[in-house]
Amino acid sequence: QVQLVESGGGLVQAGGSLRLSCAASGRAFSSYAVGWFHQAPGKEREYLLGIRRSGVIQYYADSVKGRFSISRDNAKNTAYLQMNSLKPEDTAVYYCATGLGFVYEYWGQGTQVTVSS
Repeated sequence: QVQLVESGGGLVQAGGSLRLSCAASGRAFSSYAVGWFHQAPGKEREYLLGIRRSGVIQYYADSVKGRFSISRDNAKNTAYLQMNSLKPEDTAVYYCATGLGFVYEYWGQGTQVTVSS
């Protein structure tokens, strides 16, 4: 069993940056992939990108390529989402998830990111 807690969300102006954290409980975290998703109001949850335990990164959403990056610190059981050049359309609840491979089984509660124009 793994529990995830996201933090670092908030209000930022367009063009600004935020770094989200995903803190995990459970020793299995270092063996799992971690992914970040977001869900905008009225839209379905969208997979953004993920990182394997080895550090291999999977980009899934073209909208974040070149702007968002993912990293992890297995010693701290924490993953990060660095978001740069934020746009109003990035406004959403951001979730992290983890599981074997890129099959996500455990989810955090989400953190709100609001980008003002």
